[in-house]
Amino acid sequence: MQATFSKAEAHRAVVAVFAAATSSELAAAFAVVMDGSDVVELKPPETGLVMLRGRTGGDGAAFNVGEATVTRAIVRIGAAIGHSYRLGRDKPAARNAAILDALWQLPDQRERIETLVLTPIRERIAAARAQSSFEAASSRVEFFTLARESA
Repeated sequence: MQATFSKAEAHRAVVAVFAAATSSELAAAFAVVMDGSDVVELKPPETGLVMLRGRTGGDGAAFNVGEATVTRAIVRIGAAIGHSYRLGRDKPAARNAAILDALWQLPDQRERIETLVLTPIRERIAAARAQSSFEAASSRVEFFTLARESA
């Protein structure tokens, strides 16, 4: 059974993939798919801090964990507005991710971006998660209790 997603959910998933992509993946993807479209920078890449919040046990009182550096960019290509938020200070990666997001939103570019950009990045992320799970499982210790019979 094929899962169906709303347009907003699909867009959130795409933005998450671009946020998880490496700088080199974004640069290579940008070089492959950029077709000379006019890119208007609505907000050029800029770096700032965000406060990270946590909860004890997942449901306790919220507290400030610390700050993280985030770089964002917002661009427009035609009628599409691309957004990017990435951990760290990599401004070119944030700009490339925003451009790729805007291209994905254009109906005539979506399939191309899915095939050439998103699929390879998703496969790399899935492989990394599988490897991490394998490594964690190989070091798992199973504890058991032997019932002792009282005499």
